[in-house]
Amino acid sequence: MSTPNLSVSVIALAILQAFSASASAAAQQSEQSEQSMPEVIVTGSRGDAATRASVAGFGDAPLLQTPAAVSVLTRAQMQDLQIRSTSDAMKFDASVGDAYNAVGYAEQFSIRGFQLDNSSSYRKDGLAIPADTQIPLENKERVEVLKGLSGFQAGVAAPGGLVDYIVKRPTNTALRSVTVAASERGTLYGSIDLGGRFEDRRFGYRINAAAERMRSYIEGADGNRKFVSGAFDWQISPRALLQLDADYQDKSQVSAPGFQLLGGTTLPSGVSGDAMLNNQAWSRPVATQSSNIGLRFQYQFNPEWSATLSANRHSFKRDDYTAFPSGCTPGGLYSGFCANGDYDVVNYKSLGEKKSPLAAQALIQGKFAAAGLQHAFTAGASYFQRKDSFGDYGWVLAGTSNIYRPVMLAEPDAPSGPVSERRSEHERAVFAQDILTLSAQWKLHAGLRYVQVRRSQVARSDETTGAFIVSSSDEGFALPNLALVYNPRDNVAVYAAYSQGLEHGGIAPLGTANQDTALAPGKSKQVEIGVKAELSRELMVSATVFQIKKGLEYTDADNYFVRKGQVRNLGLELAAHGKVTPDLSLGVSAMALNTQQSGTGLSDTDGKRLTDVPAFKSSVYADYAVPQLAGLKLNGTWLYSGKKAFDKENTVMVGGYHLLNLGAAYATRIGATATIFRANVDNALNRFYWRDVTPELGGYLLPGATRTFKVSAQFDF
Repeated sequence: MSTPNLSVSVIALAILQAFSASASAAAQQSEQSEQSMPEVIVTGSRGDAATRASVAGFGDAPLLQTPAAVSVLTRAQMQDLQIRSTSDAMKFDASVGDAYNAVGYAEQFSIRGFQLDNSSSYRKDGLAIPADTQIPLENKERVEVLKGLSGFQAGVAAPGGLVDYIVKRPTNTALRSVTVAASERGTLYGSIDLGGRFEDRRFGYRINAAAERMRSYIEGADGNRKFVSGAFDWQISPRALLQLDADYQDKSQVSAPGFQLLGGTTLPSGVSGDAMLNNQAWSRPVATQSSNIGLRFQYQFNPEWSATLSANRHSFKRDDYTAFPSGCTPGGLYSGFCANGDYDVVNYKSLGEKKSPLAAQALIQGKFAAAGLQHAFTAGASYFQRKDSFGDYGWVLAGTSNIYRPVMLAEPDAPSGPVSERRSEHERAVFAQDILTLSAQWKLHAGLRYVQVRRSQVARSDETTGAFIVSSSDEGFALPNLALVYNPRDNVAVYAAYSQGLEHGGIAPLGTANQDTALAPGKSKQVEIGVKAELSRELMVSATVFQIKKGLEYTDADNYFVRKGQVRNLGLELAAHGKVTPDLSLGVSAMALNTQQSGTGLSDTDGKRLTDVPAFKSSVYADYAVPQLAGLKLNGTWLYSGKKAFDKENTVMVGGYHLLNLGAAYATRIGATATIFRANVDNALNRFYWRDVTPELGGYLLPGATRTFKVSAQFDF
């Protein structure tokens, strides 16, 4: 249920609060003497492209010296591009794609052609969190993406990579920032960002809050969102730092499911990008509440050795409602709409879903010399547990509607069953890494993680006996990671790397003979060769060639969900980020990907491409500071995606698309307040395109956003 009045009130209160706080903050700054703070304090830099990241290891490291493909989106870039969701952020990395990323539901992605696991592929400051709802960005300093296997870094995670959200920390100087925004369809947004030190400057704070009335590009996919977070630190001594952070989000939005093939064979035509199929009078929003509380303690024994203890508890609750379009009963189709556009409408309910993961990690890191070599050593242990509770969902046919002529139907009763614990996961791991400096030009990275994985999955109850069907596994795995780095020049690095990964087995989907049964964990292997160069202090370019192999999971001819055969993804990634001239910033990302299924014994699939993965994808972003008018910047983004296979047999291919986004920003001062006005138009040419071609739930096509205008204003006091 939308609560626009409350959202607008919160936005207005945020603005008033920030204005009133600015005067007192300025007075405090003038009275306080300069005090030297440790390097762990965030200074709120507004630089463009990032030069460091932590997602590929266990500490902040220069991207140039990191033997892995990593991309970073900074807070300043997110503000300039009016990015408020991970979906918006991932458009700028060609290696990332949508993977049943339905509006109003959980954001879901693939990297290097492999779908991420919502339970293990997303991190908050390096610790696993589920991505079962939109992850808020208001309290994030940057979003880091590791492309490729992450078995050593993370243990269990999908082979595509990791997405790590780095939390904003207290600033050394007072920070007071307010942002208000609107879009043409009626979305209203407001946020505040407050940071600084208390009178006792050993203590710092960072407060973020936001409210949003959401009006999606899909007609009727409306909702609201409210968010608040706090991050605090205590510099106990010059060597000891304690950090605490917490956040809470309440989001309610009607979800927008996609289209299926007409007659099971033909792409829908004549439909609009804003068409809504979850459009019954009894359609309700998906309601989610999520929260985190994180704790980190860092101790510096001496300049060479340090220890870090960290933990995070996540909580998630959801009531899931959808008037779901699925199949064509008159045509005998489960995966497909009727040829004339008719489709079955199912009343789907899953109420009271709960998830409560806990992640913890202990690290010791140091540098020393031995056997004539310099060593940078890391050792640690990690723990992760997750318990999911849900009931048997309601799934009752309501009747038939049509994609061209919607039909209003009576709501059938679809009770959701009693909630109980249905899935649990436990991971215990130890790991170590040594970075050996072999010479002035050569370094060897050698790492190993051993992880014990225990998982229990309760399937739906047996129709005859009523007893629950349980699948479980308890196994240990060694996951090596080796890389050799060569620096022919100080600003150039060439590396070759080998790694192994581990992912949870997939869960048999709806309609299969072993429905809801979890497969055993599966390993993957990756070989990667890359070169990186800093052409200047502000411009980096890179090229990466990789090959990933993993077991192929699919529904076989006997209607069982199995892992059999292999999928191999061979790809080339190119990237450039930074300032080309003092006035021109550029971001380029491109990926060419060859995917192939093999070893299934099925002639229809062996040798065919993976679904929902283009052979080529690119993103080009440019930002130009107009020298003739101080404060004015113009920007544009060109996105391209090649055609994709809809089905694993590659009988239906979905065409590629080009998109053009345009924007402008003007920085000025209103009195003593630094102000930035921004305006953007996404999909400026108003092209229709299928942005997501997912095989999930029998196969769905999700249209991309139509042309959308957005404006915002940022006030820094």
